[in-house]
Amino acid sequence: METSDKNAGAVNPEKILKEAHKVESGWILVGTVVALILIMVFTKPDPYQNMIVFMADGLWVTIYTTLISFSLVLVVGLIGGLGRISKNPIIRGIATVYVEVIRGIPLLVQLIFWYFAMPAILRDLGTTLNIESLANYKTNPLVMAIIGLTIAYGAYMSEVYRAGIQSIPKGQMEAARSLGMTYFQAMRYVILPQAFRVILPPIGNELITLLKDSSLVSVVAVADLTRRGREFTATNFNPIETYSMLALLYLVLTLLTARLVSYTERITKTER
Repeated sequence: METSDKNAGAVNPEKILKEAHKVESGWILVGTVVALILIMVFTKPDPYQNMIVFMADGLWVTIYTTLISFSLVLVVGLIGGLGRISKNPIIRGIATVYVEVIRGIPLLVQLIFWYFAMPAILRDLGTTLNIESLANYKTNPLVMAIIGLTIAYGAYMSEVYRAGIQSIPKGQMEAARSLGMTYFQAMRYVILPQAFRVILPPIGNELITLLKDSSLVSVVAVADLTRRGREFTATNFNPIETYSMLALLYLVLTLLTARLVSYTERITKTER
């Protein structure tokens, strides 16, 4: 018995080396891509250096669009996930319809709807109700793009939350309720913290996917990285160089995001 206890608490050198190898390999790949970008910029300043300067503002638009959208997606997904497992048939029905409808419509179509159709609906509504602010509503491309991404990815995140919550044994909820906790207290302090650790990998995957899909906002007049790349190509007529650099920049962003997700997973595993 003592031997097994010692082995359970012992450090596994092979496991440490394997984890270190994964970390090193990931950062080597990031360094390789960054080095390739730097080589392209310094060996051929025209067009690559001019390209980086031209697309810099688009890079920041892509980053904060992704971060703001993902923060809202986490909230919308949590509400949708709780709605999907609600015992109230009306709430569960609304959440189910939301998830099924949104998942069945392509993201590009949703973004176009939010940018072109929704403002027209609001203006017509404002005219009908004699509300001047709505009747004269002017579309903000970035706001509409963030709303579109949030609504679309909130549906997918709802299913991630639902699966995570349902993976926790029912005895956890029963034990919490037996201690005098309300349903919401048990969910907040017992179920959700455990579920979050379970769903952390798919949440990270959704973040990476959202980062890549944020390139679709370029079709609704948002000056993100992709749109700035298209504008540079239209001006300089060099699609090979532009889209090669664009692909490398997105690759750096996704690889760095993947490293952040892996780091978060290792921390939560350590704390378990």
